[in-house]
Amino acid sequence: MDKRQAKDFRPTIGISHGDINGINYEIILKALEDKRMNELYNCILYGSLKVANFYQNSMNLPKINFNIIKRTDRTNIKKYNIINVNDKEINIEPGKSTKEAGELAYQALERAVSDLQKGYIQALVTAPIDKNNIQSDKFNYAGHTDYLAEKFETKDYIMLLVSNSLRIGVVTGHIPIKEVSEAITSELILSKLKVMQKSMIYDFGIRAPKIAVLGLNPHASDGGLIGKEEQEIIIPAIEKAQKAGILAYGPYAADGFFASNNYQKFDAVLAMYHDQGLIPFKTLSFKDGVNFTAGLPIVRTSPAHGTALDLVNKNEASESSLREAIYLASDIIQNRKTNDYYGKNPLKTQKAVDKHSKDEDISILPSQPDESIGGLSI
Repeated sequence: MDKRQAKDFRPTIGISHGDINGINYEIILKALEDKRMNELYNCILYGSLKVANFYQNSMNLPKINFNIIKRTDRTNIKKYNIINVNDKEINIEPGKSTKEAGELAYQALERAVSDLQKGYIQALVTAPIDKNNIQSDKFNYAGHTDYLAEKFETKDYIMLLVSNSLRIGVVTGHIPIKEVSEAITSELILSKLKVMQKSMIYDFGIRAPKIAVLGLNPHASDGGLIGKEEQEIIIPAIEKAQKAGILAYGPYAADGFFASNNYQKFDAVLAMYHDQGLIPFKTLSFKDGVNFTAGLPIVRTSPAHGTALDLVNKNEASESSLREAIYLASDIIQNRKTNDYYGKNPLKTQKAVDKHSKDEDISILPSQPDESIGGLSI
């Protein structure tokens, strides 16, 4: 461990710049303008100082005095640090989807993931990419989630959308809607429920998470009148999950479930396909929503929005979701440390939960709110 790391107890969080022609640099610069960010986190931007300077000057954005580094162990703890992923001349075309922007997004992601694999950074916050222009012989994935799962050799994972009041995962991700029914199996649903349960406990500190499972068909099929997936696939998966000790319930009709605020009674919700989960999530939590890849051995979060090419150069993009992504990454780092610590010292866990214990380690246990489920009102 180098001297900087020995003295710096802040979590080291990498930020990959994503697509340079979208709103990414606007939200990054706005988020880092808050001086508290530097006080709480050691943020390293994997990007380009040239691009940062371009948007600072052309849009009159916050002037961040970045410290250029080539190695993550050479950071200046008093400044935000940046690793230039490309020193060549860069053609910036705000609001346009270009192949060069896709290549730069991949270069930043590749370098950040390499540092993540080596343990140089503790978490990665990925700014949005353009899923079309980033495609190449090096990157042939539907998005960050699948790429990271392969990089970290993870078979069972889930895209989890997180806000202060809602957590939604999806069984099937970025696939055509006509393929959803065939893709859903009892085994796949059970796998996602297991990942969700573990993440709720390990990443969010919820000891007995309750998970709601949505149906696939309208009205959750009305007892089999509108499709058979609920009876033949989803219900058997829920029953298997319950036998495995998972507090899974459903299937619930998606429209009534959110309209009646039933989601507030659960710690997490498992949707069957992308839009079934993301439409209500973005309707209820778009401004502060975060995308978290649960099931990975590393911590990765992202804003719950895209590159927003239509908003570029208007100075209207909100940095809130990116800021929340950084906050969540840090929280998960701490929750994992706490769980790892007590996993190795089970006797201390018993002492910590005893209200009368005077064990010195009680103070670092995550708090559990009374009369609630994981902080969500019943």
